[in-house]
Amino acid sequence: MKRKIILLIWAALLCGSVQAQTTFVHPWMQKRVAYFGDSITDPRNKASKKKYWNFLQEWLGITPYVYAVSGRQWNDIPRQADKLREEHGDSVDAILIFIGTNDYNNGVPIGQWYEEKEEKVMYGHGQPKKLVDRKRRYMSMDGNTYRGRINIAIDKVKRMYPTKQIVLLTPIHRAQFYRNEKNWQCTEDYTNQCGIYMEEYIAAVKEAGNIWALPVIDLNAVSGLYPMMDEYAQYFADPQVDRLHPNDKGHERMARTLYCQLSALPCTF
Repeated sequence: MKRKIILLIWAALLCGSVQAQTTFVHPWMQKRVAYFGDSITDPRNKASKKKYWNFLQEWLGITPYVYAVSGRQWNDIPRQADKLREEHGDSVDAILIFIGTNDYNNGVPIGQWYEEKEEKVMYGHGQPKKLVDRKRRYMSMDGNTYRGRINIAIDKVKRMYPTKQIVLLTPIHRAQFYRNEKNWQCTEDYTNQCGIYMEEYIAAVKEAGNIWALPVIDLNAVSGLYPMMDEYAQYFADPQVDRLHPNDKGHERMARTLYCQLSALPCTF
C-alpha cells in the first residue's frame, strides 16, 4: 500500500512537470520587432524568398519592421533608427541589429573604443576629498572606424529607445561573392584592404555587448553556417558565385537558432 501511494505521488509530480513544460510561452511571441542591417536582412535581396525574420514571424507571430538595406555598413544604423522612429515612434518592443560584413569588405579600419584624456577629479577615500589627477576615457565617435561607427550607432539607438530590448547579432561566416567584375569579393580567409581578417570585426561586435550593456547573439558561431566548406554550400544562394547570402534553407537554420537564443532573453521590460 505504501509503495502504491509513493507511485501515485510520483506520477502526479511527473504529470505536473509535463504540463509545466507544455505551457511555456516564448517571450518574443506576438511582439513588434525592428530589424536593422544589410542585404542578409533586406527583403529586396533575391538570394532567398524567405528571410530569417519571415520564419520568426510565422513561428512567433512577430510583427516585423524591417529597415535593412543591401550593401550598408554600421554607419547606416543611425539612419535606420531615424526611419523606425519616424514611422512607428515608440511603438516597438525590441530591435535586432545584424550588420558588419560590408564594413569588412570595404576595408573600414577597426579603430578604438575610447579616447583618453588627463583630467582632475574630486576623490576621497579614508581622508578628506581633494582634486587628483586621473585618466578619463571617452567613447570614440570616429565615423571613419568600425568601433567608432558602432559607438555612434549604439549611442543613438540606446538614447532613442532606453526602455526597449536591443540585441546585437554578429555577422556570419562568408565565402565568395562574385557578382560582376566590379563586385568581386574574396573569401574570409583573406585580409581586407586594411590587412584585417573578418574575425576582428566579429570580435568587435561581441566587445560592444560588454561596453554598451547589450546582449549579443554570436550567429557566426551558433548558426553553424560555414560556407568555406563545399558541404555547406547547400545553405547559400549559389555554390559557385554567392556563398555570402543564405538561401531559404540557410535563413531557416538561422531562424531556428534565433528562436532558441531569443527564448533566453526578455523582449519587454
